[in-house]
Amino acid sequence: MAVCSALQDDEVSELERAMSFVRLGPNDALVEEGEPRRRVYTLTSGMLRLSLALPDGRRQITGFLLPGDYLGLADDETYAQTAEAVMPSGLCSFSVRDMDRLVERFPRLRDRLHLMTRAALRQARETQMILGRLTPSEKVASFLLSMSARAVAHGRPASPVLLPMTRTDIADYLGLTIETVSRTFTKLKTQGLIRLPDPHSVEILDRDRLATVAGITIN
Repeated sequence: MAVCSALQDDEVSELERAMSFVRLGPNDALVEEGEPRRRVYTLTSGMLRLSLALPDGRRQITGFLLPGDYLGLADDETYAQTAEAVMPSGLCSFSVRDMDRLVERFPRLRDRLHLMTRAALRQARETQMILGRLTPSEKVASFLLSMSARAVAHGRPASPVLLPMTRTDIADYLGLTIETVSRTFTKLKTQGLIRLPDPHSVEILDRDRLATVAGITIN
């Protein structure tokens, strides 16, 4: 899934020469909304949350990045969102100038970044659809199915769905209160749709019924 997967071995070595590595602890900020965009990143381990500051001081979480995802691709002169580590995370970092040079030199890298741009747009549309759901059950069910599908796309099992973020993070992503998120998880568990083996994972027991709750069709 990583950006370097498009390159041959000799080309990867040139990418590595332009690369530095960043390690983050839980809740460490990588970039802040509005900062000049000087570097781009690809996540190699862990998870990042993306957020916007609302005018009233609250935050809106706009998404979660998984290993293989790219940060800074769609930004212009400044970072459009704040990016923080949900858990211990590692990233490959490149200056914008170096990445622009590499993209010009290696067409396969440019094509890979285009694919990643389209994937990021699809994820943004999914987020809009999740936020557009009317009930908490619809939102939480849609969120679980989306995270499950992304896990599969990143080469991991569809279930259990790993959720290293806090319930507060999930609430700020779905536009709900923490209490509503917790009640909704319990409701879906009582209905036999999910199992909660621990606070940071959800086992999907009945995907079709969960999709019905979410109001979506699974192919």
